[in-house]
Amino acid sequence: MHQHIETSQAPAAIGPYSQAIQAGSLLFVSGVMPIDPATGELVEKDVAVQARQIMSNVDAVLSAAGYTVDDVVKTTCFLADIADFGAFNEVYASYFTSKPARSCVAVRDIPKGALVEVELIASK
Repeated sequence: MHQHIETSQAPAAIGPYSQAIQAGSLLFVSGVMPIDPATGELVEKDVAVQARQIMSNVDAVLSAAGYTVDDVVKTTCFLADIADFGAFNEVYASYFTSKPARSCVAVRDIPKGALVEVELIASK
């Protein structure tokens, strides 16, 4: 059985998908954007600011499903510019202290002109 997870504490999906899907003990969180859920707008064009907003949004989705950041086992991180890797990594490392498995790649474009996007899998 699959359960759709939605919370107003994180930005609404900008397409035909769920914020997250719980399948058994696994939680699959869709790509999280650096959007302020209160305004629906992309935050400042600074990778560290955007990464912090993403982590806040991730917290909201995880919490809505009854998970915490310590339950995260895999992340996939997308950067619009690999030159932002260091600044992004500083924020990431302060948040994901349990060091889940990770892939981090540069991509050509991220929706809405964002500098970073993060998707993840959590497990209980």
